[in-house]
Amino acid sequence: MALYEHVFLARQDMSAQQVDALVEQYKGVLEANGGKVGRVENWGLKSLTYRIKKNRKAHYALMDIDAPAAAVHEMERQMRINEDILRYMTIAVEAHEEGPSAMMQKRDRDDRPRRDGDDRPPRREFGDRPPRRDGDFQRAPRPDRAPREDRI
Repeated sequence: MALYEHVFLARQDMSAQQVDALVEQYKGVLEANGGKVGRVENWGLKSLTYRIKKNRKAHYALMDIDAPAAAVHEMERQMRINEDILRYMTIAVEAHEEGPSAMMQKRDRDDRPRRDGDDRPPRREFGDRPPRRDGDFQRAPRPDRAPREDRI
């Protein structure tokens, strides 16, 4: 049997228990067709980049699947019919990842690079130009233009 990672987006007005019920429903479809589901992760309600069927947010869920292709096709067919599913994507993988997915790993603030002067590039030098002061700026006449009539 082949290994798959399957992610689906459910409508924003569903509760977390209803999303879990959807996961169990599709898990049953896969098991009835000879497959099995490993890790299941509910990523929660997240904002969408753009509206999908008038929804600005969606419940995300991930399933690691070990099933024949026919079982995955049947699950996807039922997802197309279901109005609660906004989008889904199934990807064939060589092996399932161990541990939590990248979406579930919480990055600690201390792991990010700091924004002090230590890791910034040095400021650009402006040569021998003196610092500019307010009211001290005078524009030089441009030799390529004639003087304006209203200023003569």
